[in-house]
Amino acid sequence: MAPTNRPPYTGDSRKLVLAFDVAPPKPKNCSILDPGQVPEIKGVTRFPAQERVGGSSKIPTVIYYGQDGRVRAVGAEAMRESLRDTIEDEGWVKAEWFKLHMRPKAISGTNPLGELPPLPAGKSVIDIFADFLQYLYACAKTYITESHANGPQLWASVERTIDFVITHPNGWEGGQQLQMRRAAIRAGLVPDSIEGHSRIRFVTEGEASLHFCVQNGLTAEALKTGSGIMIVDAGGGTIDLSAYGQGSKKGTFEEIASPQCHLQGSVYVTTRAKKFLEGYLRGSRFAEDIDAMTEYFDNSAKLTFDSNPLFIKFGGARDRDAKLRIRGGQLTLLGPDVENFFEPSVSCIARAVKVQCMAAKKPVSSLFLVGGFSASEYLFTRLKDGLASLNLNICRPDSHLNKAVADGAVSFYLDHVVAVRVSRFVYGVKCTVNYDPGRFDHLLRSAGVFIDVDGKPTLGGGFDVILTSRSLKRRNSGEAMSDLPPIGSNSRKRAVSFTVTEAHLRHLAGGTAVV
Repeated sequence: MAPTNRPPYTGDSRKLVLAFDVAPPKPKNCSILDPGQVPEIKGVTRFPAQERVGGSSKIPTVIYYGQDGRVRAVGAEAMRESLRDTIEDEGWVKAEWFKLHMRPKAISGTNPLGELPPLPAGKSVIDIFADFLQYLYACAKTYITESHANGPQLWASVERTIDFVITHPNGWEGGQQLQMRRAAIRAGLVPDSIEGHSRIRFVTEGEASLHFCVQNGLTAEALKTGSGIMIVDAGGGTIDLSAYGQGSKKGTFEEIASPQCHLQGSVYVTTRAKKFLEGYLRGSRFAEDIDAMTEYFDNSAKLTFDSNPLFIKFGGARDRDAKLRIRGGQLTLLGPDVENFFEPSVSCIARAVKVQCMAAKKPVSSLFLVGGFSASEYLFTRLKDGLASLNLNICRPDSHLNKAVADGAVSFYLDHVVAVRVSRFVYGVKCTVNYDPGRFDHLLRSAGVFIDVDGKPTLGGGFDVILTSRSLKRRNSGEAMSDLPPIGSNSRKRAVSFTVTEAHLRHLAGGTAVV
């Protein structure tokens, strides 16, 4: 789709933009840019064995490797019933939820990373990510060449200049982007050169979801009062929260609170369900059916649960056990038990929304719930009830919830509606400072005094604050608009080197903290 306010493409030649959202299971979108034409966003809607997932553009983020380490099946192909015997006989190894192994250590979560399925032996997360990107790229190529007039010629004209947009959770940082860029290079998407690196762009899932809401006209009414909006992307692995207000220029947005990221997505609900089943069926003949039960719960029952008993199909008419509430190949789970699977995730989201509202620089009036997990009726109902005191207008977009991030990623490339972002960390550079015996904090570090080249007593271990946390940073500029005074070492959460202009460094002279 092409919003009426999107300008025509001004490039000299045709260009292709591909957006990859490597998360459980989401679509991949593209835009073909023709000079003088208003760009439109279109989905890659055909994948191998797609009927396995209902003919939609949802593709399971799953790879099977053979014992020799080679890729055997990917995506919907890996979930075919006909492969079950081959997988068991040949000992194929499954890789799933692998992007969560990439997460920064700083991200907190009630479930430790150890609860995720381990990576296959001998495979790094970059290896697996590269294999999946290669699969997505091949699928996009096949779809475009087969569905467009003169498809092969079209692809040949753009393949060496394709720009890629890769989405990631709000909490992913430079280290994770570096790993994803290496994976893209290893997958053959771009060459390992300055030009190749420039063709890869990253956008957070929260910001991509905002672009999706904007291009679908969902934010216009909410912003009429001048209040802020919140985007909650409830995905498979992470819950990403972002808050925005209207920017100083028409059609632009500004972050009004630091984004959040929590490891409490829907895969953790499934993990808790599987642990319950392992305990509930331990010692019974149905223990060998737990994987099938978990798969049914994850693909179907999880999103339809509404506090009533939940029915898990797994076997045939002869599978029955009254004590275990199994009849006709169907297990009945009591509502309170299933609620326990959801509770940590629901509570995490509710707390995070309240924190985001308190931190926002202006009142938040509307909350948009997107992402695959947001399709859960139980989650939606619980959040509406639990957040009633905040008087938020909580809504789910009418469009396919799974496509918000992929659509929004292409819109991010085309539209760039976010003009100002809030810094999540303190940025600065290491420095030395002149020793001042009149300062108590200097006296505490007097053992580290040395004579500098200018002959003056000096202390090392200084940190010159360039950008404080919760400062505002304009897009495409070196301007940092701090609304807080420079913070000292006791409140510093993280310090990294950050490149700025010389004028900015002069402006910050005197804002040094000894650490």
